[in-house]
Amino acid sequence: MVSLSDIKNFFRGHIAINEPLAKYTSMRVGGPADYYLEPADKKDLVDIMKYLHANSFPYMILGRGSNLLVSDDGYRGAAINLESGLSGARVEGDLVYVEAGVMIPKFVDFCIQNAFSGVEMLAGIPGTLGGAVVMNAGAHGGELSDHLVDVEVLRKGDVQRVKKEDAGFAYRRSGFAGDVVLGASFRLPKGNKEELTKRRREFIMKRNESQPLELPNSGSMFKNPKNNFAARVIEQAGLKGKRIGNAQISEKHANFMVNLGGAKASEILQLIELAQRTIYQNTGIMLELEVKLIGFSQNVAEKVA
Repeated sequence: MVSLSDIKNFFRGHIAINEPLAKYTSMRVGGPADYYLEPADKKDLVDIMKYLHANSFPYMILGRGSNLLVSDDGYRGAAINLESGLSGARVEGDLVYVEAGVMIPKFVDFCIQNAFSGVEMLAGIPGTLGGAVVMNAGAHGGELSDHLVDVEVLRKGDVQRVKKEDAGFAYRRSGFAGDVVLGASFRLPKGNKEELTKRRREFIMKRNESQPLELPNSGSMFKNPKNNFAARVIEQAGLKGKRIGNAQISEKHANFMVNLGGAKASEILQLIELAQRTIYQNTGIMLELEVKLIGFSQNVAEKVA
């Protein structure tokens, strides 16, 4: 049985009870979590995870809250945010080690400042390193795993190093779904700072021109189907700009759903179901979610997964 008094006996980070998650998600929707935790550092994270596991208490790693859709009813468990406590990056010989809470733009900036190339195309991704590893985030033809050496994870209560070849990386997936990522090491080619800065600027400009970053969103809603693009099939189905309540399939990029102000998770879920149903009826393609559903019933999650 989890209790606040027990947690306070050893946990050194920030704790909140019944904390609304909307302000921690990039879509700006989501009800309260029973517990909201910000570990002070890696040891604090390991300690709280061992405690939660020992008590069979559900948890989720929040990261930056991108690529998540949290139910209006919230989450019956502990939401853990790593952004403040696991925020370090350092050069270790010929490797770059980055902790899980580091924002991807910060990771890219750190690499450029140290004249390392190979990650500048990721500059516009809004999530944290940990989340990006789990989903093998990518952009402009590159993936996070391209130059990755190994990943430090908490697996079944033990801190382990998993080599890239054992990590199960594929398009927008990895073998870390049941683990807590603590950090990762990369071996990156050297580059010219000015050229890398220019390339990063170009990638960010391209992203700003093509994606609705001026509105709350969760990033790409669906994975691209084989030999096609989710945005293309959604647009061809006439769904671009479709609105339910205050949720909308973006008029700028059809694989983004945006919060026009005060949208509910239930409205976004209705748009997801509409897109999947329409595309399947039109093409036989079942769009697979890239966004992770949190706090929804198992029936709902299985229906749209």
